[in-house]
Formats: sequence, C-alpha cells, structure tokens
Amino acid sequence: MYEALQQLDPIRINFSASGMHVINIVLCFVMFGVALGIQVSHFTNLIKNPKLALTGLFSQLIALPLITFILIVIFNKYLTPTVAMGMILVAACPGGNISNFMSSYAKANTELAVGLTATSTLLATFTTPFNFAFWGGLYNTYINNHAGTLLGKPLSIDAIQVFETVFILLGIPLVLGILFARKFPIITEKIKKPLQNLSLVFFLGMIVMAFMNNVDLFLNYIFYIFIIVLVHNGFGLLTGYSIASIFKLSDTNRRTLTIETGIHNSGLGLLLLFNPKIFPYDLKIGGMIFVVAWWGIWHIVSGLSLASYWHRKEVIQ
Repeated sequence: MYEALQQLDPIRINFSASGMHVINIVLCFVMFGVALGIQVSHFTNLIKNPKLALTGLFSQLIALPLITFILIVIFNKYLTPTVAMGMILVAACPGGNISNFMSSYAKANTELAVGLTATSTLLATFTTPFNFAFWGGLYNTYINNHAGTLLGKPLSIDAIQVFETVFILLGIPLVLGILFARKFPIITEKIKKPLQNLSLVFFLGMIVMAFMNNVDLFLNYIFYIFIIVLVHNGFGLLTGYSIASIFKLSDTNRRTLTIETGIHNSGLGLLLLFNPKIFPYDLKIGGMIFVVAWWGIWHIVSGLSLASYWHRKEVIQ
C-alpha cells in the first residue's frame, strides 16, 4: 500500500499567476456568499449556551486534529508522508457550510450547527494555520527521526503564510458578508442562494482540474485513498458523537456535533495546496491533493447518508 501511494506524489497542479488570482477571487465570492447566511444572533446564541459552544468547538478544533494525529501514528507504516499531511490539513480546516443542511435534514439542532460553522470559520484564520503547523510539525519531526526527510526534503510549514492566505480568503470576505447582510437585507435574500450554490460548483470544478490530467492514476489508486478517507471521516463523525455523549448532550445536539465534526471545508484545503508560497512547486504533494479532494466528495456522501438515517429515526427525548 505504501509503495502504491508513493505513485501519487509526483502529481502537481500548477496554475499561472493570473489563473491563481481568478481562483482566489472566486473563493472570496463563495465565502462572501456563505457569510450572507450568518447572523450576529448565531454567535449570541452560542454565548447563551456556553456548554454547547465549547463542546462543539472542542470537538471540531481540538479533538479531531488529535484523533487524526493518533490515527497517522498508528498506521504510519501504511501511509506516505504526503497522505498523512493531507489528513492533517483536512482536520485543520473549519466546518463546511453544507453541514447546516445536513443537520436540518437529520432533525438535529440547526441553530447550533449554523453557529458552530460560522464560529469555526471565523476562527479558522487562526486555528487552521496553528493546527496544521502544530500537528504537521510533530509529524514531520516524528518522520525525520524514523524515516528520513519528508517529501524528499525538509518541510518548513510557514504558519504566517497560511495565516495570511486564510485571512484574505476567509476572514475578510466573511466579515464583509456579515456587514453586507445587515446593511442590505433585501438584496441579500436575492443573491444568497445563487452564491451559496456557486460554492459547490466551484469546489467540484477544482476537483475536476486536479484530476483531469491524472485520470489513470485516480482510477488505479482511488481504492487506497477511498479506504483512508473512509476511516478518517468515520472517526471524525465518531469523535463528534463520542464527545457529545461524554458531555451528556441531548440527542439533537449529539447529531449536530457528529455532523459538524465530520464535515470540513476541503475547498480551503485545496486552495492552500495550490498556493506556491505555502507549498512550492518543487514539492511532490500529490498524495495531499488526492486525500483533500476525495475528502470533499466523500464527506458529502457520508454526511447525507447519516442525515437520511437520522431523518427516518425519531429524536430521543
């Protein structure tokens, strides 16, 4: 398995400077559209329920990265460094906005879901670079001590550059979107849905670009990536449910934390991978690209499947 996954590493999706600018601008519009659905009340409601807020954020921002690192250490001999780093990158990304629909369909606490997604997305300006640098740094040190350098050369994770990218692509559009929605509520209602639909189209478009010149590799090795993402995503969902159960949350809140912990903004992960200032073109990071891209597809399947199951099941009072 290790040797097979190594075949993915030479893959690199390179964009021209103008092409990268277009992608970044589109992502800013996507995040602006996401922010149109965020209201100040979503944050104030979390403040009124500190136990729910802290438990949910702990599950998303601390527990999942930790569980991811433990999985990587346990299965280290089967995972290439790039695949392991891809798993860390996904765990470091904030929750995905599609989780709100899943929570609603699953008869979960939709208000909590929206609040957690909004909060984790705003906090991502700090938490994504921190988690990726911290856990990636630990993994890099572990590999250097046991199996040589990572990616054929020492990997220096520039947390400042990650912070700058996340701040520009997430932080600024989100703040502007929230302010716009408060100032122009009528216009917001008209453009909110089209912009949010654009986010899914945009993400799928990035995946197509990532795989269109590597179809044979995708077909040959998707089985291994499928198993890895299946296990990782499964533990993400299980982590959310377990944390909620440990803190004795209600059934609706357990459903919410399960979905919020298992659904992540993989689109942001791909944008970070495509940024040559963070991952220079001479780094062979194909394994990371495959993991992050397939995560973005699979978590929709797993999340909707789980939501459909809970939709048919009565909430336990």
